[in-house]
Amino acid sequence: MAHLTRHNTWIIVLLGALCVVTPFAVDMYLPAFSTIAAEFKTSTPQISLSLSTYFVGFALGQMIYGPLLDRFGRKRPLYIGLIVYVLCSLGCAMAPSLRAFVTLRLFEALGGCVAQVGAIAMVRDFFPVKESAKIFSLLFLMIGVSPLLAPTIGSLLIVALGWRWIFVLLAAIAFVILAVTFFLLPEGHEPDHSISLRPGPMLRGFWNILKEPQFITYTLAGGFSFAGLFAFVAGAPIIFMDGFHMGTKAFGIIFAVLVMGFIGGNQMNVFLLRRFTSRQIFFVALVAQVLIGAVFFAGMRSHIVGLKATLVLFFFFLSCIGLTYPNSAALALAPYSRHAGRASALLGCLQTGTGALISMGIGVLGASSVVSLLSSTALVALVVLLVGRAGIRQMVESEDQDTVVLH
Repeated sequence: MAHLTRHNTWIIVLLGALCVVTPFAVDMYLPAFSTIAAEFKTSTPQISLSLSTYFVGFALGQMIYGPLLDRFGRKRPLYIGLIVYVLCSLGCAMAPSLRAFVTLRLFEALGGCVAQVGAIAMVRDFFPVKESAKIFSLLFLMIGVSPLLAPTIGSLLIVALGWRWIFVLLAAIAFVILAVTFFLLPEGHEPDHSISLRPGPMLRGFWNILKEPQFITYTLAGGFSFAGLFAFVAGAPIIFMDGFHMGTKAFGIIFAVLVMGFIGGNQMNVFLLRRFTSRQIFFVALVAQVLIGAVFFAGMRSHIVGLKATLVLFFFFLSCIGLTYPNSAALALAPYSRHAGRASALLGCLQTGTGALISMGIGVLGASSVVSLLSSTALVALVVLLVGRAGIRQMVESEDQDTVVLH
């Protein structure tokens, strides 16, 4: 493990820059949904399927990059993935049809997903286990810049130049991050040529990770909790622009304000970790998420939730996710050091895949499904946690405890 301390702010900034590649790819074009739908002569929910496609590519691509990040080190796979992302973003800017646009979004995600899975693996490379949840919270502070800035930037580009320039800008941002990574980011993991890239050993390695009770419990519980954020992102344009008839500028402001709840939860986590463990914070935040989801669902079914109540409930629901996600990721990855690339990939695949299915359901079922899906996934997360904890014989929460070695 590289000998870097938790005070190494520069490393955190570089990892945070990698983490914003996908959030920018998602958030910047949200205000363009209706514009893209009009140009391709389709509906807004159909355009939201391009978002689901991105999530699917993001989930599957991580399974490819996990073994590559362990075998070849962290930086070389990053170069390849980011180059693919840049090229596909430029392709999206020139897409002649909805089918071409959706296909390019899939490949854009397959390239761009390496940035986040690589960054998460490098947290395990550079920082001790007991600091992981704090580092994840700091990374999410940088990720929080995306929903604050990206929809507004997207709205301005739509008005000034057209929606296609959004993807030109995404390509330019990724190119700058690629250059900074090449020149300034240290290699956190030396290439390990004992890692096999043959399908059989790769699948066995993933299976051995899945069999670890701590990993699977906190990955799935965190994934179903985190799916609420995907439901919000996919459903927000439909709810606020179609349902409450907001314009693109108003939607950008509302979206940014609501995501402040997620950011606030992340930053509150840094302070809470001084007094409580990741396990304690995760459990309490998840219970609160379930209760808020239940109130939201009951209010929507009885038609007593208007715009103001919707904003308040979304804000606090996202605040809970801001607390659950960094702690679930830290606890899931705690048993792994040498194989952090594969564990990080599997974590990302399962959690993003869950979110992709939820967002795809919204694209198919429409606005009426948003609150139902986000409230039910929170409940599933709590059930998974309660059942899974019974099978964990000894929690790994510090470097002093044994970590899992895969064979």
